[in-house]
Amino acid sequence: MRALFDRAQTPYGVLGLGGSPLGNFAAAMDGEQADRTLRRAWDRGIRYFDTAPHYGLGLSERRIGAVLRDLPRDEFVISTKVGRLIVPRDRPLELDDQGFVVPGDRERQWDFTAAGVERSLRESLDRLGLDSVDILFAHDPDQAWDGAARQGVASLARLRSAGLVSAIGIGTNTTAGLAAVIGDGLVDVIMLANRYSLLDQQALDPVLEPARANGVAVVAAGVFATGLLSTARPRAGATYEYRPADAAVVRRAGLIAGICADHGVDLPAAALAFPLLHPAVAAVAVGMRSPQEVDEDCRHFAARVPGGLWADLVAAGVIPPGSVPGRLSDADGPGRPGHPAGPATPR
Repeated sequence: MRALFDRAQTPYGVLGLGGSPLGNFAAAMDGEQADRTLRRAWDRGIRYFDTAPHYGLGLSERRIGAVLRDLPRDEFVISTKVGRLIVPRDRPLELDDQGFVVPGDRERQWDFTAAGVERSLRESLDRLGLDSVDILFAHDPDQAWDGAARQGVASLARLRSAGLVSAIGIGTNTTAGLAAVIGDGLVDVIMLANRYSLLDQQALDPVLEPARANGVAVVAAGVFATGLLSTARPRAGATYEYRPADAAVVRRAGLIAGICADHGVDLPAAALAFPLLHPAVAAVAVGMRSPQEVDEDCRHFAARVPGGLWADLVAAGVIPPGSVPGRLSDADGPGRPGHPAGPATPR
C-alpha cells in the first residue's frame, strides 16, 4: 500500500497538503490566494493532496481540481472522502453552520450506502474535473451512526473492485473501532487526525501497531494539534483541538518546544517529523492557506532532526518509548529513517 505514495515522495518522506483551509475553514480565502497556495505547493515538490466534499461544501475540491487538472496525472496522489452528500438546504442560511466561511444555501447529508458513496464520488470528480482519485476515505463514520464505518467501507470496496479507485480507507479523528477494521483486512489506509502528534499519542497501540502488523498505511493529519505546535514557541491563545488551548496544554507544548530548542530544532519541524518515525505512517498532511505557509512547512519538513531529541522527549515523559524505534533512540542516532546527521539523503 505504501507504494501508492511513491510518486509523492520527497527526499524526506511524504508531505501532503490538507484541503480544509482551501474550503475556507475558520477564515475566508479568495480564489487568487488559493491558486497561488496550490501552485507554490506544486513548485515546492508537494505531490499529495487531500480534500473532501465537507470542506467548504465542495469549495476545496473545486479549488484543488482547478490547479491539478492541468498537471500530469501520473505525478500526484489525490484523496477525497465520502459519507456526506452536498444537497440544497430547505431553509438557506447566510453562512455554513459547520465552521466554513461559505454561503449556507447547501448542507451535508449523511449517506454511506453504496448508492450514496457512488454518487458522492461522481460529484467529487465533477468538482475536481478529474477522471479518478487515488484514495477514497469514508469520512467520520463514527459521527454518523453505529455501523456506518463498516457500511461505508463495504460500499468503498465495490468501487475498488470495479477499478474506480486504487485504495480505500477511513478518515477520522477517533481511534474507536479502527483496530477491528484494520484486523479484518477491510482497508488499505487510515487517515487519522489529531490522534498521533507530539501532544497526543493515543493512537499508538490501537491504530498504528495493528496497521503495521497488517500492512495498512497511515496518514497522520493534524500533527500541529490544530495550531499549538505550528510555531517555534507556543503562544497563549493558540488553538488546540479547534479551541483555545488551556494553560496546562500550553505549558506542556512549551516544555516540548524547550527540549527541541536545546537540539537546535524548531517545534514545527519536530511535529512534522515525529509521526514518520513509526513504520506504519506513510505520510503527514497539513493544512496550508498561503504560499508563505507552504514555504514554512516545506522548510520545517526538510529540517535535520537529531535522534537525541527523541531520546530526551522520551526521558521527559512527553512521548512513549514505543513511539521511537529502538535504533533511533540513541542520542547520537539519526532523527528519522534515511535522514541522518549531515546532508539529507532520500529514504
